[in-house]
Amino acid sequence: MTVARPARARKDSAPPKSGKKTRATGGNASAGAPSGRGVTGHRTGLLESMLRIRRFEERCVELYSAARIRGFVHLYIGEEAVAVGVNEALTPEDAVVSTYREHGHALARGITAEAVMAEMYGRTTGCSGGRGGSMHLFDVSRRFYGGNAIVAGGLPLAAGLALADHMRGQPNVTCCFFGDGAFAEGEFHETANLAALWKLPLLMVCENNLYAMGTALERHEAQTDLAMRAASYGMVAWAVDGMDVEAVEHAARRAVEGIRNGTGPHFLELRTYRFRAHSMYDPDRYRHKAEVERWKERDPISLLTDRMRENGELGDKQLARIEQRITDEIDHAVEAAERAPEEPVEHLLHHVTSSSAEAVS
Repeated sequence: MTVARPARARKDSAPPKSGKKTRATGGNASAGAPSGRGVTGHRTGLLESMLRIRRFEERCVELYSAARIRGFVHLYIGEEAVAVGVNEALTPEDAVVSTYREHGHALARGITAEAVMAEMYGRTTGCSGGRGGSMHLFDVSRRFYGGNAIVAGGLPLAAGLALADHMRGQPNVTCCFFGDGAFAEGEFHETANLAALWKLPLLMVCENNLYAMGTALERHEAQTDLAMRAASYGMVAWAVDGMDVEAVEHAARRAVEGIRNGTGPHFLELRTYRFRAHSMYDPDRYRHKAEVERWKERDPISLLTDRMRENGELGDKQLARIEQRITDEIDHAVEAAERAPEEPVEHLLHHVTSSSAEAVS
């Protein structure tokens, strides 16, 4: 169980200090990294994955401003270390359930930028056939089960997936991402209780970015130590620097190992921050610009880039090649989305109700 800390006033909201170890890191944050690529190769992969998410989201801003993509769009800029670090600890057989801020989760899970971008455009080549849009990305082949627009709505679904694997004797883990705002919903507490009671193979990942939409954490939670609250259900829980991708990966690997060993659900409070507003519609008047700038000093991409440069693992030319590769990938995704067909009007009722033959089977 973690030690309670006093509630943080909004004016004092500050990122974890650079270089300060969290309980999750212990020593070498890359200790759990796959040995095939080596530490340098592994870090390069982490960096490329975070850059892909960042550049994808930045392109979404441009496309939204040009009215090429529409609807609600919730950007993941600033939180890339969470999606990338956690997904590194999962296998293809594990399941992932996400929130409406899920572009980064989908890309880190291996869904292609082309499939995600087409979904943003509402085209039939999108990962949800163009019917889900920004908030409902889905790919059963990746065991990626949404994209859920309801706050905390993914938690009971994740519990069901974990229960199904548990009852079938499958050694899989279900990972569920959710925000700090989910703690105000009954679904979190119901899921935490049953998961602990039944020792479900569930990894609960709270992306604590300090704001539930526009409401600061200390304004909606009397106890702001979320890891401690989760531990009260009898599960292993701890807080991690969510801006350090290697710390996130190390913590996630440690949690997943514990779950696979049959110790029941684990909870990670990943303390992170979104650099953009809640959504593209949000004027972002509920936090001070100085607070945002303080957190940008610990940009997860810059943190890893600086670490690699200091260790002689990354040079300007190599970084430029990575950036160009990602730019080409996203350019192709946009071009493919522009060319992809929209769903015909006559298909409007497809996948709404089952046919009589399907119902019988």
